[in-house]
Amino acid sequence: MKVLKNSPLTDAELDRLGDFLNAGESDNAMNIEELDGFFAALIAGPETVMPSEYYPEVFGGEMSYFETPEEANEILGLLMRHWNGIAQTLNSGDVHVPLLLQDEAGVALANDWAIGFMRGMYLRHDGWAGLIEDEEHGGCLLPMMMLCHEHDEDPEMRPEPISPEQREKIVVHMAAGLMGAYSYFRKTHGAHAFAREPQRNGKVGRNEPCPCGSGTKYKKCCGGATVN
Repeated sequence: MKVLKNSPLTDAELDRLGDFLNAGESDNAMNIEELDGFFAALIAGPETVMPSEYYPEVFGGEMSYFETPEEANEILGLLMRHWNGIAQTLNSGDVHVPLLLQDEAGVALANDWAIGFMRGMYLRHDGWAGLIEDEEHGGCLLPMMMLCHEHDEDPEMRPEPISPEQREKIVVHMAAGLMGAYSYFRKTHGAHAFAREPQRNGKVGRNEPCPCGSGTKYKKCCGGATVN
């Protein structure tokens, strides 16, 4: 059965992608929740960010990601579909529900999602400054900032203690804030700012340009990477 390029990832595929990310050797590699927030910020933001720039963020800065070309095709395909699924949801005017992990007590804290979102903002911090400084619309980012800095080493950056009831409301406002940011940049930067990752059906040929946007042949880029 052919899998559509924009079809949402199944639970099994999300588990596979999450396990791959967790198996990385770098402490800076994202988990699946942080990845979701990171992609959401890049898609909603003011400028297109190519995979060649954000893959190192996702994988923790390591250049050797994959054991085989087949694994590279699989993981890159899952990343593309997850990106495209978020983009399609936001472009249709629907709310993207943050993908959150639960702790041992079954609570979705959402800190990692907010941290991922802020990491995405940082890649284009000058572009996001306009929204942050906008008195009318900048408030949409407050939920992300609160959860990102909830356990900050600097006490002055931390919000007041967050109760379980408040956390649930913040997560709802965070999803609404994502849509607010997306709408803000579509209005201020125009429809051309709709950020898409290159979409592909099927596998990437070894002699084709790498889908990460590096301009290098796939076999000499992501398709040729191996894990040491």
